[in-house]
Amino acid sequence: MIKFFENAPFVPVQCGYAVEKILHKEKSRFQEIMVIENSDFGRMLLLDGVVQMTEADEFFYHEMITHVVMHAHPEPKQVIVIGGGDGGVVREVLKHKSIEKVYFIEIDEKVIEVSRKFFPAISCGNDDPRVEIRPMDGAEFVKKAPKGGIDAIIVDSTDIIGFARSLYTKDFFSSVKKCLGENGFFVTHSESLLFHRDTVVKVQEILKNAFPVVDLYSTPLATYPGYWWTFAVGSLSLDPRQARRPFEIQTKYYDDEIHANSFLTRKFYDRLMADRLGWGIKARIEKG
Repeated sequence: MIKFFENAPFVPVQCGYAVEKILHKEKSRFQEIMVIENSDFGRMLLLDGVVQMTEADEFFYHEMITHVVMHAHPEPKQVIVIGGGDGGVVREVLKHKSIEKVYFIEIDEKVIEVSRKFFPAISCGNDDPRVEIRPMDGAEFVKKAPKGGIDAIIVDSTDIIGFARSLYTKDFFSSVKKCLGENGFFVTHSESLLFHRDTVVKVQEILKNAFPVVDLYSTPLATYPGYWWTFAVGSLSLDPRQARRPFEIQTKYYDDEIHANSFLTRKFYDRLMADRLGWGIKARIEKG
């Protein structure tokens, strides 16, 4: 049994997985990359000892971080995917017929290489001619992106620490607003509502300084410690709760009803933001 822990500054959450076999292990310029085999979850991708994705339930995360904003947009054509070196988000974005260009920005190209080899069904969209892979810092790419030409920016980063911190700054969101079109959306995961409540609230507050429309939705995820995983969405004009196109894609979990019911109720959201839930489990986002 190998035990993996959530990285500081979050509440430590212990989670153990039986390792049937270590299929790959290497140290890139940025992190340790490992692929293991588990009898229940299949192959699992770990970065610095933290589970990022498993074959068994990856679709819950990849579908939910992608399709909510994609269906809230009337006709998404150009999308930036930051992080998510496994390729799952890119695969889901390409299911939409209107897509013309996907900029796939992953700072650690070794993650893309490992995922191509060990998770071909997840990274299958990487070779699509509409996909342009850039191994660089997502914040730097967005800073130089064409103004007003992007319909959605999807951030599938590691925890909000280390090199992922550049994706949660005032300068980053200023760049995001400049490159998004008038109907543009931004979405990122924002940790567990149960164990990382303070982080969830902090990300909402950061987005409210940048976007006129900000909201929060969630999905259950067995793989990630915290289980009740959240996604923070910012919009320049449109309500992300409203799907604007018919549901015509092939998915395992996401559909039009899931879209409508995944958002927190208004009353619950207000209590969350006002810190009136009375939960004893708290976490903090790293200051800086």
